[in-house]
Amino acid sequence: MSTFRFQALQETANRKPVKVEELDKKSVIFGSNVFNDKAMRQFLTKEGYQAVQSAILHGTKIDRKIAEYIAMGMKEWALSKGVTHYTHWFQPLTGATAEKHDAFFETSFDGSDPVEKFGGGQLVQQEPDASSFPNGGIRNTFEARGYTAWDPTSPAFIYGTTLCIPTVFVSYTGEALDNKAPLLRALNAIDDAATEVARYFDKNVKKVTPTLGWEQEYFLIDKALANSRPDIVLTGRTLLGHASAKGQQLEDHYFGSIPTRVLNYMRDLENECMLLGIPVKTRHNEVAPNQFELAPIFEETNLAVDHNALLMDIMSKVAERHDFRVLLHEKPFQGVNGSGKHNNWSMATDTGVNLLAPGKTPMSNLQFLTFFINTIKAVYTYEELLRAAIASASNDHRLGANEAPPAIISVFIGQQLTKVLAELEGVSNGKLSPEEKTDLKLNVVGKIPDVLLDNTDRNRTSPFAFTGNKFEFRAVGSSANCAVAMTTLNSIVAKQLRDFKKEVDALIESKGLKKDEAIFNVLREYIKQTKAILFEGDGYSEAWEKEAAKRKLSNHKTTPKALKAKVSKAAMDLFEELGVMNHVEVEARYEIELEEYTKKIQIEGRVLGDIARNHVVPTAIKYQNTLIENVKGLKEIFGNKEFEAVAGEQISLIRTISAHIEGINKNVLAMTEARKKANALKSAEKMAEAYCDKVKPYFDIIREHCDKLELLVDDEVWTLTKYRELLFTR
Repeated sequence: MSTFRFQALQETANRKPVKVEELDKKSVIFGSNVFNDKAMRQFLTKEGYQAVQSAILHGTKIDRKIAEYIAMGMKEWALSKGVTHYTHWFQPLTGATAEKHDAFFETSFDGSDPVEKFGGGQLVQQEPDASSFPNGGIRNTFEARGYTAWDPTSPAFIYGTTLCIPTVFVSYTGEALDNKAPLLRALNAIDDAATEVARYFDKNVKKVTPTLGWEQEYFLIDKALANSRPDIVLTGRTLLGHASAKGQQLEDHYFGSIPTRVLNYMRDLENECMLLGIPVKTRHNEVAPNQFELAPIFEETNLAVDHNALLMDIMSKVAERHDFRVLLHEKPFQGVNGSGKHNNWSMATDTGVNLLAPGKTPMSNLQFLTFFINTIKAVYTYEELLRAAIASASNDHRLGANEAPPAIISVFIGQQLTKVLAELEGVSNGKLSPEEKTDLKLNVVGKIPDVLLDNTDRNRTSPFAFTGNKFEFRAVGSSANCAVAMTTLNSIVAKQLRDFKKEVDALIESKGLKKDEAIFNVLREYIKQTKAILFEGDGYSEAWEKEAAKRKLSNHKTTPKALKAKVSKAAMDLFEELGVMNHVEVEARYEIELEEYTKKIQIEGRVLGDIARNHVVPTAIKYQNTLIENVKGLKEIFGNKEFEAVAGEQISLIRTISAHIEGINKNVLAMTEARKKANALKSAEKMAEAYCDKVKPYFDIIREHCDKLELLVDDEVWTLTKYRELLFTR
């Protein structure tokens, strides 16, 4: 008997839900562990508070002298809550977060005069050892120096007994080594560009803030069961395993009653989120067994990105208390739904207007159409770059599967808005007659609020869909840092809005058109140009793949192919023009993402080979020996004449097992050779392509042999926890 597997199952069966105490009303505890406006007003001097507010609202640099007073107030607030350490909390190019804790406690050189110390220097800048973080060639390997610098737009928070200060992470020479610095630059670019365009409609607008509401999908697996699977432990997904007879066919898990253990986990997680100011609001069962989702209220994009990165860390820590393992991999189980992280994106003005929501007047609707159509134009122009922004080894498993958007980037807007754009396109070019202006504003633009009341059903196959007052970027993977997708999306829209304003101003100045006429004329041309990116149908169909090819839309199904768009001339020029990233930073990220892809496939290949040859094959041989003994016994009883008739099934089974064992060994050896050849390649690009095209194809072949053996071998001796046990444990 496979004792480890059955011990894990026994342990799981005896689990009791962990009791969770409600701390207080959520409105009372929300942000209690955040150095937010309330805390700053209490612990900062007037000058310190104003300096932080000016930095948040206007990007003003904080004077070092003022930083001393801010640090003092932040320290006193932290100490009042039992904090002992502080850290600069940053997001290096590993996809995870990083921290190095230092104690407030200090003494003089002789050990006397102990004191809690934290000054402006420690707040504003630190120098972690950066030698082992990915840098993509920005630094030589012997240059370890990197700096973290305080980001005052994202408030400090307390987790456990540590004060965490959100920071950017840059090299000694100033290049960004993290995900936050380019995001902040992209947000600044779209603020400038969108504000200029918004002022066509309201001169009082002084700032535009991109907003983000992510939806985090995840799997919860009992800790003992997860630990019984080497593939889950080392790769975050199952590399083999036969499908359970019952999967998600009945769709009975979706929005179903939440199991008690899971509900207690969710309540505990929500308590932690409330203390940290993460405004989570929605929780529910997702489609696949043991799959769940939580989603917050919309926030400013930089803060939302920080909150999601923090959440992914907290989810795992809270799961430990409940004897769960959180799986954030995009496709941890074959044959059931994978997990995404839908990024719901919009833009809001400092006058309180959502620029992607229609209003009650034709002018407000013209504003809506301006930002709506410019976003579509940006996606059309940079669809390959947007696809590259969500490329990863793990998301490759999900894109194009039966629950996720395809690798082809398209925009879904619904039939009614499609009709509005068609009517707008039909407007005559040049100056409009008074009758045309009235018809356009009242009969086309004026009807938009009514159209959007019941626009259309949501298209879950669309990677980029308009959903009433926002765009939903559905193709982002569940394990991804939102910063990468948001940096790209905000950059392409910023560039497009810049170009739009130039075109409108040129029509006003050179042709003497009135502002509204100039805007209509430019938007009309954009509608004509971007028809290829709009798609209302089934994104999973083969017909769409053929149609997308006719429309000359990209269809990069693998990460190495998709990532090339990141270093295209168009991408380089875009990021450099906006000041988001220079050529060195872009090329470094390309190199890092290729290396990450290669390493993940390499690790998965080695783990699969290990499990196949050290778990599956020995188990199959052990069972085969049992069958051989059975056949020998039958031969002794029945003799040569009757033997073949009564032992035929066993003999056939022995042969089948041998064939699968041979298939495993042959293909593991071939995969190992392919891996060696790939490792010998000098170029990161060539190596990633080799792992994708030459190594990864063996995964499915080896898995098929292993999964067939799972069905043939006695359940009592099978060592690996099965899908039916992993996915249906409560």
